[in-house]
Amino acid sequence: MMKKLLSTLLLSTALFGVSTAVVAGGNYKQKSHQQPSIVAIAANNPDFSTLVAALKAADLVEALQGDGPFTVFAPTNAAFAKLPAGTVESLLKPENKHQLIDILTYHVVPGAVYAKDVVSIDTANSLQGDSIDVNVTMGRVTVDNANVVATDIKGSNGVIHVIDSVILPNS
Repeated sequence: MMKKLLSTLLLSTALFGVSTAVVAGGNYKQKSHQQPSIVAIAANNPDFSTLVAALKAADLVEALQGDGPFTVFAPTNAAFAKLPAGTVESLLKPENKHQLIDILTYHVVPGAVYAKDVVSIDTANSLQGDSIDVNVTMGRVTVDNANVVATDIKGSNGVIHVIDSVILPNS
């Protein structure tokens, strides 16, 4: 089982290493020795436009462009679309900024947590303060109830793991 898990994670890493190059290649002019930040990777991928809009509304772009390292469990636009109708629009309103910050910082873990690391952890402490449950079952990784669908998209200041649902803090 461990061999299957590791081979699945390695295959995911290899496949998404290729997609990282494509994502980073967008409008970003990459220097030969410098990777884009995790924010630049997200901003250059249309599948993360809702996430990027939320980061801007919460004034978190600059913080996530910092040195890090950070691990971001990044929900896609389809993940945000799973929320009840009107939720995203409501969260983007200035009066809900603190709630939006709580939700977005719950998706961020200090430090770089790579796919190979998940076999040895059950939880990860988010920047928001609550713990995210990490589960590996039959080669599938979940964080809370979201499936990790892409792993180890490396940026200059951390790593992105793509998830298929928005995860919500307990508090």
